[in-house]
Amino acid sequence: MKSIFPAILAATCAVVPSTMTAQHSNHAGHGHAATLPTEPGQDTFAALTEIVTMLRADPSTDWSKVDIAALHRHLVDMDDLMQLTDVEETAIDGGLRVSVPAEGAALRMVPAHAPVLEAETGWTSIAEQRDDRLVWRITGDAAQIRALGFYGLMATGDHHRPHHLGIARGMSVH
Repeated sequence: MKSIFPAILAATCAVVPSTMTAQHSNHAGHGHAATLPTEPGQDTFAALTEIVTMLRADPSTDWSKVDIAALHRHLVDMDDLMQLTDVEETAIDGGLRVSVPAEGAALRMVPAHAPVLEAETGWTSIAEQRDDRLVWRITGDAAQIRALGFYGLMATGDHHRPHHLGIARGMSVH
């Protein structure tokens, strides 16, 4: 069976100029711009699309080191961490104690993120494995830390984007 994707792509490119906008009128005669969606799909697909586009546009990309599969595994870990992790949070003096199973995405990501959070915020952030659980203690701005909770604390900081690009470039980035 022949794919219809090339025909759809050709038709789309013919209708939408390279600026990604086209002017057309609605029934009332007012013009407005039609644009393509900004996201090319689900989160992992969209992140990979963006990184691949960046790598292809960069003439200095060393394709012998590029590891898109590693970035894919990391993005899947991020998704699992945010959707599947069993989190126990307890307010402590000055902050929060978080306990999660010491397995899978949590085991790979929480210990790596704890010192990065500390460096970016100035808070104390220590993750330790205790038997079958990871215990993460974060102290500093207690109200903010407690409000953010596990998921907000894991998403804190602007290191994720360069981290993802580094993984894709085959660099050992933590």
